[in-house]
Amino acid sequence: MNKKGHVLNAALLSIGLGYVLEPAGDETTFLTMLEVGVPVILGALFPDVDTAFGKHRKTLHNLPILLGFFAYPLVFDGNLQYVWLGVLTHYVLDVLGSKRGIALFYPLWKEEFGSPTGVTTSSNRATLVTVIVTGVEIAAIAAVVALLDAGTISVPEIAGL
Repeated sequence: MNKKGHVLNAALLSIGLGYVLEPAGDETTFLTMLEVGVPVILGALFPDVDTAFGKHRKTLHNLPILLGFFAYPLVFDGNLQYVWLGVLTHYVLDVLGSKRGIALFYPLWKEEFGSPTGVTTSSNRATLVTVIVTGVEIAAIAAVVALLDAGTISVPEIAGL
């Protein structure tokens, strides 16, 4: 996926996540969109920094990087708690939205994993694929939040604890 697709995905995801977390539709919802949006967009752009060094779709497109961003706010206080979500959605879009895929287990395993339904970054269907993938991501997040709110599952269960 290209930079435009990653920014579109992160912006739409931030809007959807703002409504999922604060469904009132008032200024609280808007503030939540901003609070979530900035770190999600930064996280969505981060993996492509590896175009300037290393091997693109390998160096910063793997599980160890994602785990580092997920663990950072657990170890250090700060407002980076949603950056990992931007990184994750970048990976999802590169796996589902492109033909090439990413090397999830790099540097241990250099094989790239993609989807046969992916499109090239220059395809005129790239934006449509981005919107569809984003809709599925928002629906998945909404389902998890609903299960958490209903008490059906808990955060420790999601984390495997």
